[in-house]
Amino acid sequence: GDAGFHGSTGAMTLNQPIVGIGVTPSGNGYWLVASDGGIFTFGDAGFHGSTGAMTLNQPIVGIGVTPSGNGYWLVASDGGIFTFGDAGFHGSTGAMTLNQPITSVIQTRLGYDLVAADGGVFNFNSPFLGSGASRELRGSIVDASSRVGGW
Repeated sequence: GDAGFHGSTGAMTLNQPIVGIGVTPSGNGYWLVASDGGIFTFGDAGFHGSTGAMTLNQPIVGIGVTPSGNGYWLVASDGGIFTFGDAGFHGSTGAMTLNQPITSVIQTRLGYDLVAADGGVFNFNSPFLGSGASRELRGSIVDASSRVGGW
């Protein structure tokens, strides 16, 4: 494949485990996010902030990168959203009672979608294109991604 290696946290002592990766639009860098919201940048990924020093209600489970690559969203398992750089806040499920925890955030052209373990999809400034919440799943949804480019 054409995936390039730009570094890792392998030699570091981490406070919490890595739970997500966001790739820069150029493909020449990435952000790793830990469950406490600590951000680790590699290649051409810029640091725009983190929740590493905050007390969170629930752990961070994913990262979504803005189309420009100049910002990112961190999502917690309760659907709380934390915005950095040019990432806009469009809402969250942080105040809702969820059937299953959120497992990932997907960046869209103008906003983001949150995906829950039961396949539920919550849209924020993006169109609803369907959900797996009413389907019988053999297991839990653990991650989701969007197509790269082609906006």
